Amino acid sequence: MGDAPVTRARRTNDLWLTEESSEGLRLSLKVTDVLHRERTKWQDILVVDTPEYGRTLMLDGAFQLTERDEFTYSEMMAHVPLCSHPDPKRVLIVGGGDGAILREVLKHPGVERCTLIDIDERVIAASKEWLPTVGCALSDPRADVRCMDAMEYLRTTSDRFDVAIVDGTDPVDFAAGLFQSPFYRDLKAVLNERGMMTELTESPFTDTALMRQALREMRAVFPVVRTYWGVVPTYPSGMWTYGAASLSADPATPLREVSGTRWYTNAIHRAAFILPPFLEELIREN
Repeated sequence: MGDAPVTRARRTNDLWLTEESSEGLRLSLKVTDVLHRERTKWQDILVVDTPEYGRTLMLDGAFQLTERDEFTYSEMMAHVPLCSHPDPKRVLIVGGGDGAILREVLKHPGVERCTLIDIDERVIAASKEWLPTVGCALSDPRADVRCMDAMEYLRTTSDRFDVAIVDGTDPVDFAAGLFQSPFYRDLKAVLNERGMMTELTESPFTDTALMRQALREMRAVFPVVRTYWGVVPTYPSGMWTYGAASLSADPATPLREVSGTRWYTNAIHRAAFILPPFLEELIREN
């Protein structure tokens, strides 16, 4: 994506933040204040305040979350696998240094430990300081937050998990392997016998090839793979898909409820696995 341009409109002199999703698509939010910016070893971190969506986090020029709509994403990433797994006690989050999905995972009282692996400690620090409603669980006693390469962790750890949630950045540079079968095999190896995982599999409108690749590679490793979808207003196209893979249980069937949500319900869970015909056609294997 490159560095996010912060520009002033010529006529109104307003400050705007723009994500260049492709040569033909840009997304912009008006900015009232630039709160934090730094270049780390891994990426460019930017936190701004916007009148429409509140505080907003960008990484390498791509919108990661906004205070106003992040729950639509973080709740569907966390609660779909946690509500459909028979007994989730230990959870792994790959990426997710902002803490939004961790916050949702810890809404489940049965979760004993959630291990979060993010390569960039400065994302964690920025979220704690500038996004308190998002990073509020990063210091929770049940959270095991480690700043390291998730690929290396998966290859070397003896830890085992019931649920794994992959919340990586766009699959480029250090995150390039997140949609490939070797990564899924490493992930499968750290799951317990009834293990389950979920991952954002991009937009069917803006990243069709990447979405199909992720699901195809997932099917090569896991016996049960299902696709579900949701909306994230500040992500390109607004419609995004998720891949849910399991070693036994059906991710489309919720087994328990969770309280304190703003988007997720068991009814939403079931409905998310009902795919529009165009999406069914896109992901259908030959």
